[in-house]
Amino acid sequence: MSKHVRILDRYDAEVVEERYNPLIRRLEVVLRVIHVGEGTPSRGALKTGIAKLYNRDPSLVYIRKAESKYGFCETLIEAHVYDDAERARKFEPKYIVERDEESLKKMSLQ
Repeated sequence: MSKHVRILDRYDAEVVEERYNPLIRRLEVVLRVIHVGEGTPSRGALKTGIAKLYNRDPSLVYIRKAESKYGFCETLIEAHVYDDAERARKFEPKYIVERDEESLKKMSLQ
């Protein structure tokens, strides 16, 4: 049931799991991102890429987990894509919100 996608015209990815949670009004996504010959993609890049993939604003995407295994060129991403910012503020922990805002700031500085 997985589908292959391209993130930021740079990384190949596979949508491992995609589930809409109607109670919270968010899409819960698990992606496997392949990054051969490069380091692990930054959270800001992943957040921007996932936002483009689902036609949402990057401020509505929260990277919950980005896990790479030593020696492998792939990262497993768990992300939440919200319908609106109010729901995100209500359900995402403060440290996740702060970490994701910081990742976007770093992206804008580069």
